[in-house]
Amino acid sequence: MVATVLSMQVRIRHLFVWMSKYRPGAAIADLRPADLDAYQTYLATTVRSAWQRYALRTAVAFLWRYRTTLGARALSFDPRLTEYWSAEPYPGKRTENATSRIPEAVHAPLLVWSIRFVDDFADDILNGIDLWRVRRSQGTAGDGRPGLTWGQAPALIRDYLSRARVAGRPLPGKDGRVNLSAIGRAVGCAPLALEPYRAELAELAVELGVSEYADLNQTISGRLDGEPWIEGFRTNPVERDSLSTMSLLLQTACYIVIAFLSGMRDSEIKHLRTGASKIVADSQGTPIRWVVHSLAFKGEEEAAGVPATWVVGAPAARAIAVLERLALVSGASSPWLFAPLLTGPGRGSGARNTNEALTVGGTIHALNRFRDWITRYCEERGRSDGIPDHNGQPWRLTTRQFRRTLAWYIARRPGGAIAGAIAYRHHSIQMFEGYAGTSDSGFRAEVEAEAALARGQHLLEMTERNEHLRLGGPAAGEAYARLTEFSSNGAFAGTVQTDPRRFLRLLKARGPEVYPGRYVTCTFDASKAQCHNSASGPDIQTCQPMTCRNVALTADNRDAWQAEVALIDADLAQRPELPPVLADRLRQRRARILELVNGESNVSPD
Repeated sequence: MVATVLSMQVRIRHLFVWMSKYRPGAAIADLRPADLDAYQTYLATTVRSAWQRYALRTAVAFLWRYRTTLGARALSFDPRLTEYWSAEPYPGKRTENATSRIPEAVHAPLLVWSIRFVDDFADDILNGIDLWRVRRSQGTAGDGRPGLTWGQAPALIRDYLSRARVAGRPLPGKDGRVNLSAIGRAVGCAPLALEPYRAELAELAVELGVSEYADLNQTISGRLDGEPWIEGFRTNPVERDSLSTMSLLLQTACYIVIAFLSGMRDSEIKHLRTGASKIVADSQGTPIRWVVHSLAFKGEEEAAGVPATWVVGAPAARAIAVLERLALVSGASSPWLFAPLLTGPGRGSGARNTNEALTVGGTIHALNRFRDWITRYCEERGRSDGIPDHNGQPWRLTTRQFRRTLAWYIARRPGGAIAGAIAYRHHSIQMFEGYAGTSDSGFRAEVEAEAALARGQHLLEMTERNEHLRLGGPAAGEAYARLTEFSSNGAFAGTVQTDPRRFLRLLKARGPEVYPGRYVTCTFDASKAQCHNSASGPDIQTCQPMTCRNVALTADNRDAWQAEVALIDADLAQRPELPPVLADRLRQRRARILELVNGESNVSPD
């Protein structure tokens, strides 16, 4: 927005005015954490409004957030990591996106169980609904199903009782009492036709037992750890394993899979219709991507939404297919895949005519009901893969959290900001970063802080295990020297766990430029680096390990290269043989890998 640009310009000018007096001749890139601490003190003594002080600090943070655009003119560190920058309490309601992302410990099992419902349990639930509809249509209030006479009923009843006795299966019922209505549905007669057989049914119930699952007499095909995932489905709608409950859980599981694996907003998901998912295949018919069509609303001029397309994961496409089957077997007349479900025993004959989709509040209730159902299911069976509490409480799920959580995972990947800007239909990388804000639940700054913490902790573990004494590669000696100095600096000890921010400041100021990776451990020196954008640090995506002199190798690095050599050997040994040009290139790569792994002497502490 033009107004935002103008206000940001005024706020940044405030910093420049301060710099002209206290740091004359300095550029933004010359600022250090101590300078911003001094600027914070200046604001506290000269600006009366807490909101205005916050706005001026936010403008400085933009000089870090847009560092890829500003290049060498950008701020060289994250202001949030300085000692006094965040000391002043937040003045009021957040103006940035404060939606919490789902904690990893909660999100992982939640997604796993949702995919289980879609891939492993859906057939049983859908077959149960279909079987219930057939059974319901068979039992009528008159003389039975169409064409069934009183004379025919005894023969069918005898046949049912005979088959139950031979199969040894329980009769439908509860607490030792036989459910005549359920048997009438199975036979295709009215319950009144079973009155002459009450005594025989009572004797047979003692012999075979009764079960609420015998009403449908359904064979469960879905497996969990090699066993049926559920005993069966009850017809009492208030039960946790009733068809009514299970159909709602299945719909919720589909929502979770689609929401996380598409990045769609709730309104966009709720406008999914039958046929929304399409497969894009190559010339051989092999699927290469899955796309979903719906309506987009936010930022669009049309109040009714505009057609939009999202690229999704295969599980999301399967979830949409399950929803289409669910709508079909439940007899729903709504055009929306996420219409309220009114199907199953106790719900009437099918979904009522409605042009409405589930409300946000209804979906949030369903999400947390799904969480509770999984938790209790796992507790009853002694399973350890349930959805854990967070800080001693069940995590409260909302519809907005899935899009936010997906954005977090995208941002953590190399090149994630670009991918996220495309996937989220944002106009710029910075807008995607700003989607999650710059708060403690934010994006790139927090991602990079986590990466730095992980790197520092990895380096500490390397030195504690003396792995730096057994390095190989062209830069083994330099890596040994840097890590030895790092391990001898007592200031780093214990700060990862006790004070991560202090550890980050130490790592920034005095930490070794050693970057562990899967194939190499980069001992970064910009004058020798072969990667792109090497002025600000190594770029693992464009690493040239065969020619770069910054490469050091740990035992894990060597194992990774040896695994690739084994794959090359397998390719060269396959029959029929590879084309000569390809085989020659593989042999050359194999030789270069072995030269890298074996060509340099390991570091010795002597």
